[in-house]
Amino acid sequence: MSPRGRGPVAVGDALREMIRRLGLSKPMAEYDVLTSWDECVGEQVAKVCKPERIVNGVLFVHVSTAPWRAELALRRRDIINKINTRAGTAVVRDIQFR
Repeated sequence: MSPRGRGPVAVGDALREMIRRLGLSKPMAEYDVLTSWDECVGEQVAKVCKPERIVNGVLFVHVSTAPWRAELALRRRDIINKINTRAGTAVVRDIQFR
């Protein structure tokens, strides 16, 4: 039964509500971006770069070579859109390739 006596609540719904109330939604979304990077950018790109952290909506990504850094800079908007679509919210507003 729900805390307010309205009947049963699904465990997933209860967890999402608890996460929201504790203010953990944003950190959890950011963590999901970091752990799902390979899925968002594909295997080939994931082999040459790794996400490091997200600070104020900026995702910092380490890239192994300068040519790949230039290529990824051209794909920046597409990557941001894929990440945010997967997350269901605007977690990343920019990417810095280093």
